[in-house]
Amino acid sequence: MIAILLRAGKAKILIASAILVVLTTLVDWLVGNNVSLAASYVLPIMLAAIVLRPAGTAIAALFCSYLRSLFDLPGSPTEVALRFTFAASAYFLLGCFVTVLVRNRELVIEHLASTEKEQMLRREAEEQLRLLAESSPAAIFTTDGKGLVLAGNSAADQLFGVPEGQLLRGRQIGAYLPILRDALRLDVARDGLRTSAKCQGYRENGDIFQAQIWFSSYTSEDGPRLAAIAVDSTEEMRDREQQGMRQLMRGNRIAAAAVAHEVRNFCGAMVSRCDNLGDRYHLSADQDFTGLTHLISGLEAIASLELLARSQEQIHQVDLREVLNDLRIVIEADWREIGGSVHWHLPDEVPAVIAEAHGLLQAFLNVSQNSHRAVQDVENRQLHIRVVPAGARVCVWFEDTGPGVRDPEQLFQPFQRGATGTGMGLYVSRVLVRSYGGDLTYGPPCSGSCFQIELEAV
Repeated sequence: MIAILLRAGKAKILIASAILVVLTTLVDWLVGNNVSLAASYVLPIMLAAIVLRPAGTAIAALFCSYLRSLFDLPGSPTEVALRFTFAASAYFLLGCFVTVLVRNRELVIEHLASTEKEQMLRREAEEQLRLLAESSPAAIFTTDGKGLVLAGNSAADQLFGVPEGQLLRGRQIGAYLPILRDALRLDVARDGLRTSAKCQGYRENGDIFQAQIWFSSYTSEDGPRLAAIAVDSTEEMRDREQQGMRQLMRGNRIAAAAVAHEVRNFCGAMVSRCDNLGDRYHLSADQDFTGLTHLISGLEAIASLELLARSQEQIHQVDLREVLNDLRIVIEADWREIGGSVHWHLPDEVPAVIAEAHGLLQAFLNVSQNSHRAVQDVENRQLHIRVVPAGARVCVWFEDTGPGVRDPEQLFQPFQRGATGTGMGLYVSRVLVRSYGGDLTYGPPCSGSCFQIELEAV
């Protein structure tokens, strides 16, 4: 009823209320003082209170009480005043009751509209999450406290090799990822466990793969739960191990060539001494002396390995900025740990270079680690890395604030005495850079040490 009246509009309701007041007053005048029609004024008051505020309702109540008093039963002034007061209060309270009803109705309507809007937004969010999970290439699933899969997307079915037409839901996740079964047994804090892990995973047919997992545990009304995202990182692991093996073989080849070079020098000196001894003591006809000479010649032949001018690795166009960004990720944490800092001076446009990305990163890392060791005993620990394009070449400078190098001529010699490792770091790095058509040199800085890596620009 109230909804119908509200649809009529405020003006029409007030006009209808005024008409009822006029009609009630006319009937009250015709009846006279013999019968009291006080209750008849309730209807227009309640009708007007639908759209009036409490102040307007109070004015309407006073006005109707005044009209009623004009045709009321006769009595003493006190009785008339009391009847007027009681009538005005009754009219006002009834009007306020109607006002509260209308206001409560509006609040209910607003609450229903808000609830419907929240439900609609929740449905939209759930739909978006469902689409996101279903379209994700990563396996997304949840389990209960016993490791039973409650829900999972299609990528999870594919990752674990679930047969077509069947679902991962309802299966034990421990059969596929044992680490999650162990994680559910942990007694973690109330906030749950949030971590990542690399582990071996198993498919339905027994195949093993390398899995990268991000998972978290939480507590719901039905007990502990676990949510996880998993991907197959087998290809990444294979590429990483193969790249590491190539780097190891390349380093071994360079080290072997360096050893062979030193052995060949010794063999040359030994052959010269044997020739002198043979001429001085006429030993050329002696079989033992001749055998010793042949042994030295054979050792020299074995040590005849020469370093190639170019690496056997396939070199191609490399994004120098991307390699430097990888270097930044690797070294900046170490410099922060010693209270130092790395300053990068890169142009807006960093040219691409001819190299092999992993080998070039290793050369950069070797030079920067030398600077890291050099600044350990100084107070100001800084490393400045600059990229300077120079026509067909690109120069990368590494300048530190260390004490500098005492004997620069011995820097790039293999098997240096007093080195922290094998003494071949800079030697190997120079060979790598030269295999790309570049060079690694030491420049005389104003203070500290400075290394320059020169590369061919694309």
